[in-house]
Amino acid sequence: MSISGFTMVRNATKYYFPIKESNQLPIVDEFIVALGDCDSDDKTREEIESINSDKIKIIDRVWSERDFIDGKVFANETTFAMSQCKGDWRFYLQADEVIHEKEHPMILAACADNLINKNIDGFLFNYHHFFGDYEHYLPVHGWYKDEIRIIRNNAEIYSYKDAQSFRKKADEKLNVLEVNATVYHYGWVRPPHLMQSKKKEQDSIHHGRDKINEEYKSRPDTFNYGAMDKIPVFNASHPKVMKDFRAKISWIDQLNYSKKAKLNRDKMKHEKFKYQLLTFLENTFNGGKDFWGYSNWNKATASIKK
Repeated sequence: MSISGFTMVRNATKYYFPIKESNQLPIVDEFIVALGDCDSDDKTREEIESINSDKIKIIDRVWSERDFIDGKVFANETTFAMSQCKGDWRFYLQADEVIHEKEHPMILAACADNLINKNIDGFLFNYHHFFGDYEHYLPVHGWYKDEIRIIRNNAEIYSYKDAQSFRKKADEKLNVLEVNATVYHYGWVRPPHLMQSKKKEQDSIHHGRDKINEEYKSRPDTFNYGAMDKIPVFNASHPKVMKDFRAKISWIDQLNYSKKAKLNRDKMKHEKFKYQLLTFLENTFNGGKDFWGYSNWNKATASIKK
């Protein structure tokens, strides 16, 4: 059995992505990086090359601004990177996602146990979404709690919409197994000024650069994380590979560690009463699982070794 890791990325160091830490090298046989045309002040290539592994294959890409609508460029680049993979399974992480080392054995067992089960297209992972710092996260309704991150090497599978998930053929959902492994998502943990810059870039790729440039003229230069003490505290461990990256945090004094905060932006889902109420009800009566919500897959059942 072989596993290929793959990702697509551009301007990772400029926007504070843990690209060096976001790799699956301990459990993959190769790691494909579709590297976009980064800005001159970005050092993503140097960061990846500093890992110094012969498993890594960097493929230079040029992102077309014609695809800067609805995140289409993300899906195109992800599908391209996936197409370069040789392994039986293809393991996808975005540049702000990291896997905990304690879960490597379970992931490998799931892949091995289901290698010949062609009814299984991939595996569904849980999520921890960190917000503001590394001590707070968002296990709340409205922030996706699962996503497909390993898919079988099947030419019919492609990156779906803005590269959050996968489908096959004519928009057919994948048959996936749920594994008790978690993606640690750090996309909302970066200095406030870089968080705002990254949001602007992300919005441009979804809605067009001209439109977003105009909208951001009236917005502040830094992102307001809001009242941090209203956000649940994360008490478990982080992946070991994140130790040095986490130690670089330098914006604690810019965060509001209280239960009240004056926002200069629209409320996010976790700040709205409707989502707070739904989260309370789900935690109380449904074991923390959503009553309803996003689901881009068909759940299958099979024996997975622990």
